[in-house]
Amino acid sequence: MDQRQAGRQGERATPAPARQWLAPVLLGFTAAALVAGGAAWLAGARILADGCWAVGTVAAIVPSVAWVVSALRRGKAGVDLIAVLALAGTLATREYLAGALIALMLATGRWLDAAAERRASHDLRHLLEHAPRTARRRIGDQVNIIDLDEVRVGDLLVVGPGEVAPVDGRIEGRAAVLDESVLTGESAQVERAAGERVRSGAVNAGAAFDLRAEASARDSTYAEIVRLAEQAGAEAAPVVRLADRYAAWFLPLSLAVAGLAWLVSGDAVRAVAVLVVATPCPLLLAAPVAIVSGLSRAARQGVVVRDGAALETLGRARTMVLDKTGTLTVGRPRVIDVAAAPGHSVTEVLTLAASVDQFSPHVLAQAITDEAPARGLTLRPVDDVTEVPGRGATGRLDGTVLSVGRRGHDDTPLPGWARAADNRATLDGAAVAWLTVDAELTGAILLRDPLRHDAPRTLRRLREAGITRLLMLTGDRAEPAREIAAVLGLDDVHAQQTPADKVAAVRVERGRAVTVMVGDGVNDAPALAAADVGVAMGARGSSASSEAADIVLTTDRVDRLADAAVIAVRARRIAVQSALGGMLLSLAAMAAAAFGLLPPAAGALLQEAIDVAVIINALRALRLDRTALPTIEPATEQLIRHFAAEHDDLREVIEAVREAADHLTDAADPRALDTVRHVDQLLTDRLLPHELAEEHQLYPALAPALGGPESTATMSRAHTEIHHLAHRIAAHLQLADANHGRLRDEQLDDLRACLYGLHSVLRLHFAQEEENYFSLAR
Repeated sequence: MDQRQAGRQGERATPAPARQWLAPVLLGFTAAALVAGGAAWLAGARILADGCWAVGTVAAIVPSVAWVVSALRRGKAGVDLIAVLALAGTLATREYLAGALIALMLATGRWLDAAAERRASHDLRHLLEHAPRTARRRIGDQVNIIDLDEVRVGDLLVVGPGEVAPVDGRIEGRAAVLDESVLTGESAQVERAAGERVRSGAVNAGAAFDLRAEASARDSTYAEIVRLAEQAGAEAAPVVRLADRYAAWFLPLSLAVAGLAWLVSGDAVRAVAVLVVATPCPLLLAAPVAIVSGLSRAARQGVVVRDGAALETLGRARTMVLDKTGTLTVGRPRVIDVAAAPGHSVTEVLTLAASVDQFSPHVLAQAITDEAPARGLTLRPVDDVTEVPGRGATGRLDGTVLSVGRRGHDDTPLPGWARAADNRATLDGAAVAWLTVDAELTGAILLRDPLRHDAPRTLRRLREAGITRLLMLTGDRAEPAREIAAVLGLDDVHAQQTPADKVAAVRVERGRAVTVMVGDGVNDAPALAAADVGVAMGARGSSASSEAADIVLTTDRVDRLADAAVIAVRARRIAVQSALGGMLLSLAAMAAAAFGLLPPAAGALLQEAIDVAVIINALRALRLDRTALPTIEPATEQLIRHFAAEHDDLREVIEAVREAADHLTDAADPRALDTVRHVDQLLTDRLLPHELAEEHQLYPALAPALGGPESTATMSRAHTEIHHLAHRIAAHLQLADANHGRLRDEQLDDLRACLYGLHSVLRLHFAQEEENYFSLAR
């Protein structure tokens, strides 16, 4: 246990199990004493009534003294001191009814605190209870139940219906239907095909499936989340710091008013009345309840917060430092463009390259291999595959030698199409995988780690939550870093940063304002530890970054970061509101009591009402802030996911438009006209039906959540422009057909402008939809 954890545990006034039984017992006893005294008083037995009320008062004094002693041992004059003085004062002045009412008030507050704590920590406890203990291992036809610690990488496991995936692995055989809500906070079930990765903790919502283990139980996702949850102090002890800050002036002020009232009036009862209404349950309970409720709300969104202090600090943060790769970007390369030499097609280039790269473990090779089947391409059988680290892979196909990777160091000048592809890669900050066929340069595949679709919206929401400075630290080159910073509107960017550089930058920012650091890699761990609050992208990040972080996002979505910030700000605001509101009401009651307008018994009843009101107000932090994001109906979410998937399928159409424009240099070249005809076919069969379906299905479904049809009007205008350009391209083809299948020279400039214009409009339109609409799907 580190010092920070030890300190947090040392702040707990009463162990959690003791609180669980003490609160209801104390409440029952003080309530019984108050009722019994009331019954005796009605029966005329005044002495018995006073005795019952006195017993209830003494019963509350005992734990209150323990709470005060515990606070004093930590060097703090805790806010419980006023409660003890008020209870002792009622006994000294024989105001037994007031003492019994204060006792019941304290007991009720403690019981509400315990109940709120149980309610607020329900999600975290469910996480722990959900942890698997055993696994089913298949060896041949035998399936045996083994302890979870016996699972080894490579084991074939069986996950039955309703069971939890015990370790991280990949699906083998049939597809699986999974409930990942414990990990992601998303209630919708997802289907994972054979070969897809499954994280431990996902629940099998369908038929049994086989899982090939890729990690031991200790190193799997769910075990890490459980460890974090066990460290997440849901007892609210760390946030008593908030109460103690207010108690620093409220406690002496209460004692001063009570002493002054006694001194001026000579009536000790007035001093007791002041202490009765000054009993600081708003500080003792309301602020911690609000923060603990925020912890629970965050857990439901897939955000594990180690303790209330981290959530409270996040609510005060004004600067956020973000890593690039895996945080603002997807974290893995993706094919963004394919160029083919004259006489070859994009489809041919991608098929051949993926056929060779399917045997390579390189991250770029994996991206190429994933792209080919996504476009419906079938890989070819390649023999004699070899790979030179840092250079690429080579294989044979029907006697032809294929190579994919970096170009050699020869001085052979690049042909025109290759120079254009190389220039495009430089401008886009992309890597290039070159395809050669029998040593002849045949194609180029451009790859880049793309920006997360939800990153722009996330950063806008962070600014709305109070973050005034956003900057990026990355070990990447300056060019792609600056491009991403410009797209996201970041305030500053530092490229080519080492781990030591990141730590130094975080320390500089901490000197200016409360600073949050967000990252996902091992190299981010020192910077996460150096920040006021470290946030780790835990779904695919390293365990080192998760261990160093105060907050872990358990799902691979950066928008959960904005959720956490909004929840933190709201929980802290409600905590402060509850504490200050309760104290202001108490101060007004203290003034009335000091002037003799509020006797102790009535003051106790009034304070009871104040305490219940502020605690109920604090529980508002459990509710979702409906103003944070539009509420999307499940049917609309299904539409969003459907059209998002179609966007992925239509990437090749956008590339084909650009390719046709690039080839349109000679009106007499029949291949140029063929590429335009191909584009026209793609537009007619695939793209335009997609745009029409969005216009008539998706946009009307989104309008109610976004505030009406005006919210989608600009996107509808983009649809109009897309259709206009597509129809203009078709008109050019009709003119060419009328000219015996040949383009006229005077058509070239306008047709090329139409193609390049359509390419730009489509890229911008797709990016806007993905950022503004598709990121709404939770």
